[in-house]
Amino acid sequence: MDNFTFYAPTYFAFGKDTERETGKYVKRFGGTRVLIHYGGGSVIRSGLLDRVKESLEAEQIGYVELGGVKPNPRSGLVYEGIALCREEKVDFILAVGGGSTIDSAKAIAAGVSYDGDFWDYYQGKVVEQAVPIGTVLTISAAGSEGSPDSVITKEEGMYKRAATGEALRPRFTIMNPALTQTLPAYQTACGITDIMAHLYERYLTNTKEVECTDRMIEALLLTMIHEGPRAIAEPDNYEARANIMWAGMMAHNNSCGVGRTQDWTSHSIEHELSALYDCAHGAGLAVVMPAVFTYNLQHDVMRFAQAAVRVWGCQMDFGNPQRTAVEGIEALRSFLISIGMPKNFAELGAREEDIEKLAHTACYGDVEAGTTGGFVPLGQKDVEAVYRLML
Repeated sequence: MDNFTFYAPTYFAFGKDTERETGKYVKRFGGTRVLIHYGGGSVIRSGLLDRVKESLEAEQIGYVELGGVKPNPRSGLVYEGIALCREEKVDFILAVGGGSTIDSAKAIAAGVSYDGDFWDYYQGKVVEQAVPIGTVLTISAAGSEGSPDSVITKEEGMYKRAATGEALRPRFTIMNPALTQTLPAYQTACGITDIMAHLYERYLTNTKEVECTDRMIEALLLTMIHEGPRAIAEPDNYEARANIMWAGMMAHNNSCGVGRTQDWTSHSIEHELSALYDCAHGAGLAVVMPAVFTYNLQHDVMRFAQAAVRVWGCQMDFGNPQRTAVEGIEALRSFLISIGMPKNFAELGAREEDIEKLAHTACYGDVEAGTTGGFVPLGQKDVEAVYRLML
């Protein structure tokens, strides 16, 4: 295990009706003038936004609103939010929604405190100062409610890139699993896929002797395999939703990733798909992950075989461990298809003629340096080959 530092100060309020206490937490963490940031109409139609406002008003906290966050959140709304916060002298940002809303709120929080272009942070500059953030989570997926990370799509060039910094960790997160019970099955499945991808990105490591975090990742993957189909078959199953919600946070606050190198190839390759075609991030990952794993299999057959045995219940073939490894990858693919995820390029709306462009952008677009991935660094021709495995 490698040396590491780990600091995850987010305060979590988990359970039914916890959104009604939002105002108390904003006050507790110093907010006096709040930007409420949200997406489309679901938080309005469900009455959630009104409950949040009522909680702020009960604490005599002023607020302004900025809706309109879309999946794969855009830079244009971030610039609008930065200007609004400065004009209104906002000192706390409250994201009400899922990962896209939280990521957009984080970008605004970083930009308000910065004299330059917020996009500098999405080109490698670490966020060291930001307006405090709180979240009211409505979708179990991205894990942004507990992480120091944010992903934004820059509309000029349609680049989807990430920023990070401990200043971006939310001060508090409201987690009411009941808020996810109205999600369509497809969105639920996309979230399950994203959570599993966050776990696999950490599992694929070149660091030796990381049994503790290996077992943590395996346990969370097993939780998703058990609870995912239950939540889809029984949308109102609060307990299944609760287990998925907490697993989603644990998958991405990096408690499972400390002391080990990580991969992130699947996310890098998928980001080009969702930036260009605006497909759901989880849906893209469902197609990308099995292809990436198949392409990188020979790098460490035993790591893939270990996952096959411990997570998917495959029998180890000691004479031919590659057979076990492949069986595990196919088990993952079959599981994702069984919960309603796409299985190939065409089902994502992607086009074969775009493969060279996608691969070039993944490796050279914006500030990329010619390769992607931490488990196995892949160049443009490698990434093209991965995309072709998705056909």
